[in-house]
Amino acid sequence: MTSIQVDPPTAPAKIKKGLVESDNKSDKTYKLDQDIGTMLYDELWPVCQDGNSKETDAKTREFLKRVVDILLDHITIQNDRSTKIVDFHTPEQLKEVIDFGIPDDPLNLDQLLVDCKDTLKYQVKTGHPRFFNQLSCGLDITSLAGEWLTAAANTNMFTYEIAPVFILMEHECLKKMREIIGFENGDSILAPGGSVSNMYALMIARHKAFPQHKKYGMRAIKGQLIMYTSQHHHYSIKGGASAIGLGTDNCVQVACDERGKMIPEELEKLVIKHKNEGHLPFFVNCTTGTTVYGAYDPISDIADICEKHGIWLHIDAAWGGGLLMSKKYKEKRFKGIERADSVTWNPHKLLGTLLQCSTLHLKENGLLISCNQMSADYLFQTDKCYDCTYDTGDKVIQCGRHNDIFKFWLQWRSRGMSGFEKQIDRLMELTYYQVDQMKKMPEKFYLINDEPECTNVIFWYIPTRLRDEKRDHFWQDELGKVTALIKGRMMKTGSMMISYQPLGDLPNFFRSIISNQAQTEEDIDFMLAELDRLGHDL
Repeated sequence: MTSIQVDPPTAPAKIKKGLVESDNKSDKTYKLDQDIGTMLYDELWPVCQDGNSKETDAKTREFLKRVVDILLDHITIQNDRSTKIVDFHTPEQLKEVIDFGIPDDPLNLDQLLVDCKDTLKYQVKTGHPRFFNQLSCGLDITSLAGEWLTAAANTNMFTYEIAPVFILMEHECLKKMREIIGFENGDSILAPGGSVSNMYALMIARHKAFPQHKKYGMRAIKGQLIMYTSQHHHYSIKGGASAIGLGTDNCVQVACDERGKMIPEELEKLVIKHKNEGHLPFFVNCTTGTTVYGAYDPISDIADICEKHGIWLHIDAAWGGGLLMSKKYKEKRFKGIERADSVTWNPHKLLGTLLQCSTLHLKENGLLISCNQMSADYLFQTDKCYDCTYDTGDKVIQCGRHNDIFKFWLQWRSRGMSGFEKQIDRLMELTYYQVDQMKKMPEKFYLINDEPECTNVIFWYIPTRLRDEKRDHFWQDELGKVTALIKGRMMKTGSMMISYQPLGDLPNFFRSIISNQAQTEEDIDFMLAELDRLGHDL
């Protein structure tokens, strides 16, 4: 047999650590004779491959510079408190001011630039300091820079072969996150959102308990699988039960206390009941940072029950996981997290990484690949010229996987551990400031939970006519109606945004979120004054 000699790669002549000097520097001084706006897409890279390459490069650069100018203007506007958060239009009105149609023939670049401007003009400015509406908000600039580079690189994350730098970044960041959680070894993956991360945890827990299910399906399991989650769980937990074929009836909801936290004693009663009925309890979801209350289920007490009954413990820290970065709050909120089998944690929420960036972490290494591996020969060859364990694609049911790591890696590098800790402590400080200010105005604000564990503040605004009324369920019903009306006025005014929802027996109430690094005490004061202005006469 003839051996094949492969020479090792040679480093570029001009190289320093972290810097490669290109010998192919483009001529940035080329003068264009034609206005860029009258051109079409086929005069830019990569479509235009004929003629003067310097001219094509100059056209491409000019178009992208104009796009970047639009983006930079949008960033400036978002950070101007005097601007509206949204210029609200109904769907029918919006169709009148923006042409959403797909043309038969190409449009010129000027029209595309107008499309970019209009898109941002009518889009909600989620980075505005007075946007309190969602768990994911703000516009972190270093993360944004990472997202721009990610789009330019435009690669898939299934193999080291095509994403070597990004794969190593992923390994480093995920390893550091497992260390923070308290997993000594283990494995991790980035998934397209917390819902999918939670579903992966369900799949892996079932695979760990019943590995034969992968081949034979549910007929390999002799009995009914049962999973548990709190009444205040994120809906993705029930959705995951449906998606993996478990059925929503077998996703059992456990009662919560008045603070929205799972009651461990109620969990164990249900586990014992189902075991006595011959069922197979296999998974408990412990939420640390519920969507509405921001409540943290008691991990250690729940872990005791899971260990006693041999049940997989999953921590859904998609929202509240950011507090793991703070020494002050980690021990209070996450005592016992290292005892979990899996953890979902979304940097795109409290940490402010741009959407989307969701991670799943497992205590036991090898389960991701064991559960999901399909060994597609056209991607995952075993005789590659590098360590194939760096190929991540066979760890998940996805094939294509978006690069969600670079924006997080760059953001983390910009801050270090201390920067993220400072950020989290500041968000919590603002939350307590808001609660304290509301407590000073009990005639105007009713706190449903006056001791928030995360940055969720849930409350009713009380209009003038209801301030001296008896505070019973009829009073609450009226406040629920007022809440929806205030939100309508809020949207039409465009001055700020706060979300609202009913929950259980409670009618509509406001839930404000502080996760934007731009927010200050001034913005909290504005929120409270604006609620009074918009709702006092209702």
